[in-house]
Amino acid sequence: MNRVMSFLKTTALFLTTALALLAGQPQVGEGAPDFTLKMIAGNSVRLSELTAATPVALIILRGFPGYQCPYCQLQVRDFTQKAAAFAEAGVTVVFVYPGPVDKASEAIAGKDFPASMKMLVDPDYALTKQYGLRWDAPKETAYPSTFLIDTKGVIFFAKIAKMHSGRTSAAEILELFPKKK
Repeated sequence: MNRVMSFLKTTALFLTTALALLAGQPQVGEGAPDFTLKMIAGNSVRLSELTAATPVALIILRGFPGYQCPYCQLQVRDFTQKAAAFAEAGVTVVFVYPGPVDKASEAIAGKDFPASMKMLVDPDYALTKQYGLRWDAPKETAYPSTFLIDTKGVIFFAKIAKMHSGRTSAAEILELFPKKK
């Protein structure tokens, strides 16, 4: 009887933990949790202010492109090369780097970044934790993720990669937005 009770308690604890982790990640159809983060240049950006004006492609990176994560570098390059297509579609692209500002500043120094896109930093992992994306393993920061958010602040697409690869491409995301006439 004690083993059965112990098994049930362990199972209940496991399920409770799993549900808590899943519940923390924003889902399609839900309002995107609001946040304010700073750009590398220091200006604050609030998600709800961006979504009030345009739909937003929110891309949570694992590391900073150029010094830490080659997959992030490829993904950011893919999106920045299509900056004109995102601007034409009326979409604001927001990248979030979970990590220290000094490393991000070093990596982006002297590089052109499209004015229509924003590179934010999450130095204390506040957003990463708020969205349930903290990848708490050695040398990891966040699960690479993409959320598409409409002008009412509602998520209409979400993809969370549980490994370094498996990320969204710019073409995949552009296909999800209505074409302007």
